[in-house]
Amino acid sequence: MAFAVQLTDDAAHDLEEIFDYLSRRDPPGRAEHVLERIEQAFHALSAFPERGRHPRELLELGIREYREVFFEPYRLIYRVMGDGVYVLVIEAGRRDMRALLQRRLLCV
Repeated sequence: MAFAVQLTDDAAHDLEEIFDYLSRRDPPGRAEHVLERIEQAFHALSAFPERGRHPRELLELGIREYREVFFEPYRLIYRVMGDGVYVLVIEAGRRDMRALLQRRLLCV
């Protein structure tokens, strides 16, 4: 059974920012390549949504309902609910992920 992969508004905004940033700073074609690789990750999540690990920042808080997959240096953080995979965060792992996850997922 294929799961439907959906991006939250925040994740769609993350993706736009990544594409815009790479389009301005990297060689031509790099932004498109990264976008294709992220889309491949979405396709893989559709087939195997439980494949990701639990983000360590959330595990430290005892939270296990979120998972993540990597496309270096990006982390895709998502949640499986029913037959859907909801991508919540797409960010470079170099950011302060603890603060970002608390702000986005825990509303702290």
